[in-house]
Amino acid sequence: MGFFILPAMKNTAHEEFMRMAIELSEQNVKQNLGGPFGAVIVKDGKLVAKSGNRVFPEQDPTAHAEISAIRLACRQLGTHDLTGCEIYTSCEPCPMCLGAIYWARINKIYYANTQKDAAAIGFDDHLIYNELSCDMVARKLPFVQLLHDEALIAFDLWKASNPEKK
Repeated sequence: MGFFILPAMKNTAHEEFMRMAIELSEQNVKQNLGGPFGAVIVKDGKLVAKSGNRVFPEQDPTAHAEISAIRLACRQLGTHDLTGCEIYTSCEPCPMCLGAIYWARINKIYYANTQKDAAAIGFDDHLIYNELSCDMVARKLPFVQLLHDEALIAFDLWKASNPEKK
């Protein structure tokens, strides 16, 4: 039986954008800027924004790579709606980042490392995933509702000022 040589695989644009995200994650560790995470946002095959995890330099626990890239992309495109964009992340997004990706209306997520890979190095979001599926009364953080009727006034104002949003 003979052998054959497979033709060289052509790098796809998807792989190149993922490599950017991975490179950002490596730079973050090497430069001690934050966790080993990177994200790239693309629209119509063109780079819109990229960021590594910015939690340490920003002193902001919400400055994950995906959220930082979303913030940059929104500023770059002049909108809060990233419909038509795709995100490449060096790791499967945490619950907070996943929520932000949905809120931004990003069309597709490409990821490299998994939740399990992240948990293995100390970035375990299992508690949060579990908490999201619990009733409020069963969660570890107490939830106490206050001044509901007063708070509804702002919602009524919103509804009245934006009839298309009803």
